[in-house]
Amino acid sequence: MRFSASNESLRAGFGAFALLLLFSTTAAASDAQLPLRIGPHAFQVEVAATEQQRQRGLMGRTHLPADGGMLFVFEQPGRHCFWMRDTPLPLSIAFIDATGRIAGFADMQPRSESLHCPATDVRYALEVRQGEFQRRGITVRDQVDGLPR
Repeated sequence: MRFSASNESLRAGFGAFALLLLFSTTAAASDAQLPLRIGPHAFQVEVAATEQQRQRGLMGRTHLPADGGMLFVFEQPGRHCFWMRDTPLPLSIAFIDATGRIAGFADMQPRSESLHCPATDVRYALEVRQGEFQRRGITVRDQVDGLPR
């Protein structure tokens, strides 16, 4: 009987833990939308600033508006690499240095484990629908305004 009581306590504790774990792993990024500008082009992006948010990224997303995206913010500049393992959308990524200048681009295919790495140290990466940078004429060395510091 005593064992059953302990079991119930454990189950209650585990249930609360499972709920907390579910809540924390389903949040991909902050709820706030951050406005970014690249020349005359405006984007409303979600921000992935924590390790957990960056790991989750846009996994599982099936839609992204033309002016939407996700901004990955790193504490320190580095050669931060990306892959698309569980992401069903084709995306383009802009690697952005600490001054806010675009250092390079890559097109990423859905559900691929191919790594996409910048050629130089970057502090930010911006993912948008594949081809969106090209459609808008956004190029390397363009300045991204509105980045968090």
